[in-house]
Amino acid sequence: MKKGRRKRVLLVVTGLSPQVVTETVYALAVQRKPPWIPQEVRLVTTAEGAERARLTLMDRKTGWFHRLRREYGLPEIRFGEETLRVLKDREGKILPDIRTAEDNMAAADFLLREMLEVTGDEGTELHVSIAGGRKTMGFFAGYALSLCGRPQDVLSHVLVDAPFESHPGFFYPARERQVIHTAPPESRPLDASKAQVTLAEIPFVRLRELLERAGGGAEAGFAGAVDAVQGQVSPVLELDCAAGIVRAGGVEVRMKPAETAFYAMMARARKEGRRVECPPGEDAGLASAFLEEYRKCGRVQDAERTEKALRKGMDREYFLERVSRVNRALREALGGVRSQPYEIARAGRRTEAEYALGVQAGAIRLLGE
Repeated sequence: MKKGRRKRVLLVVTGLSPQVVTETVYALAVQRKPPWIPQEVRLVTTAEGAERARLTLMDRKTGWFHRLRREYGLPEIRFGEETLRVLKDREGKILPDIRTAEDNMAAADFLLREMLEVTGDEGTELHVSIAGGRKTMGFFAGYALSLCGRPQDVLSHVLVDAPFESHPGFFYPARERQVIHTAPPESRPLDASKAQVTLAEIPFVRLRELLERAGGGAEAGFAGAVDAVQGQVSPVLELDCAAGIVRAGGVEVRMKPAETAFYAMMARARKEGRRVECPPGEDAGLASAFLEEYRKCGRVQDAERTEKALRKGMDREYFLERVSRVNRALREALGGVRSQPYEIARAGRRTEAEYALGVQAGAIRLLGE
């Protein structure tokens, strides 16, 4: 590999049609101008798909992958058992097929791990083909690339014209005439050199920056990564003082009743389009609004004691202490970056300190009301 050039990795998702590998390599390395020749081909498939790939593609003499290389003078490409990725369930057992909801999510987790591994190295360039496998596999592969893809990464689908599409004897357009036959009883002869292969690149939204900002990774799994990014794209805040629930981006945040009540007061103000000014002195109105939320927590005795402490109003010290405790609880539950949209932050000039939540008003849900 030349100095400064990224390593090109092709990741192909297949089911029972190993032809997708050679069709995609042909489209990229032979037909595309300028050619994009992968240095490594990773094949993600089921146990049955892996066996078909071994029997039809991988043999150095008879395998169609190596026939393609020799026929079109392509360089050595790393492809074999070491780049074969057989799907496994969440217990580490090989998946013979994808049939259940659990199988689908295990496949999604597997694909995300594979792509995070490749894209974790800035010296790589990843091309993902979703032409093979079940529809859910293609969807998960595309979505996984969307979650971790970088500017240099590409998503595509290879198309083959009829009657060569899905033909078990067709692997790529031959240089010279090559006769194959349609299925009996017709058994019509076809010339494989006449086949048309089209590579359709698919635009996709790159969300890697949001995933990194949210602290998402392979350990969180596909669903966890989606939730993490969703929290960055459109944060949702749910509060229920009576039940003592504070849920930010789907994550439950533990807060004491006083902090829950204060946070609910700030959330209500944000929902109503208001900012809350940090009181320069003792503010009776602010104390009243806070106590109203506090009573909903069902801690009557605590509310009465707090009411006595705030009989003259809420002062600056009390207000800022509640802000600090709320934000600390959010950071502990969500992490410093992911918690930012939910935190109570200063929104005005230092001399006129107004505070508000970063989350949008429409994303705030006050439950139980």
